[in-house]
Amino acid sequence: MNIGANARTLAFVGALTRPTPYFPGARGDGISVLRFDTESGELTPLSRTGGIDNPSYLTLDAAGRTLYAVSEVYGWHEGTVTAYRIEPSSGTLTYINKQPTLGSIAAHVSLDRTGRWLLVANYRMGEDGARPPQALVVYPVEADGGIGAPVAHVGHTGHGPNHARQEGPHPHCALASPDNHHILVADLGLDRIMVNAFNAGTGQLARGARPFVRLTPGSGPRHLAFHPSGHCVYVINELESSVTALAWDAASGALEPFQTVSTLPRDWRGESTCSDVRISPDARFLYGANRGHDSIAIFAIEAGSFLLDPVGHSPCLGATPRQFSLDPAGRFLLVANQNSDTVAVLAREATTGRLSDSGHRAGIGTPMCVQLARYA
Repeated sequence: MNIGANARTLAFVGALTRPTPYFPGARGDGISVLRFDTESGELTPLSRTGGIDNPSYLTLDAAGRTLYAVSEVYGWHEGTVTAYRIEPSSGTLTYINKQPTLGSIAAHVSLDRTGRWLLVANYRMGEDGARPPQALVVYPVEADGGIGAPVAHVGHTGHGPNHARQEGPHPHCALASPDNHHILVADLGLDRIMVNAFNAGTGQLARGARPFVRLTPGSGPRHLAFHPSGHCVYVINELESSVTALAWDAASGALEPFQTVSTLPRDWRGESTCSDVRISPDARFLYGANRGHDSIAIFAIEAGSFLLDPVGHSPCLGATPRQFSLDPAGRFLLVANQNSDTVAVLAREATTGRLSDSGHRAGIGTPMCVQLARYA
């Protein structure tokens, strides 16, 4: 997208609307759209869309014309994924359609690199009615942005050593590789990143030549971020509070871990878990969110080696940073602070990567996800 001075930026925020036993509250009312001033960091409310249950993760198409939201509702046998048309001038969302996710606790949604296929990861919790519950589901994107019936899916089996959190598979993120030939799934319950061969012509999945890589037992991989070079992928580990860097071989689909670093200060002794991970637009810094320590960990990325060097930590300016996004110019980081009912705006210093309080907030009940779109 054009990121010129006259461009308009919108922030889309999904918020929890229904109580669940594993979250302390649900004070949201759907999906909020706000105007984001990329000069000052100010957020101005534009619209709010109800009629959707627990839109816990959002993604946008490359043009910023369609929004997709997964509904994470405890007790449902299957989640749903919903499509909305975006009107950029007003921030209005218009419902297109929805599809079931073929598994419980829909946790993540993304698009493949062509924008023709929608990818959903189902975390799965408790007894669900899918036959069997699916970890990764692929849907075609229709001409109007709507979601077609699923064309491919795969399930996961197994467990990890943490009996409370890893009693079974818990896929938390699905992401297409830069060349679009593979779909990677971070499975918190298995301590594995699963690698699926992907046919972008048909949407079909196949077992990869190297179908998974094992991570540290009990680490709990959650979200993924590819380095723009395409040679490296980073995974944030929820249970271990760490980030692992892995070399990526696009030809074979092989992953090889080469570094793991803590996201917490050395003297931290409290309870904390990680959530999201992002790379700055200039590819020089990596950011990871700590829930409990309530901070954003900052790492410099060494050019060529892709090794991470700790820079420091910034307060997330709230409680429980569930997810965050960087604006396309890399000047600000917006974080959805789930348990303090705020989206906070942190200013980013490009040279050092450090973050500071911009002074701007938006009050939104139980925000779960914030995504940005820039319009010419």
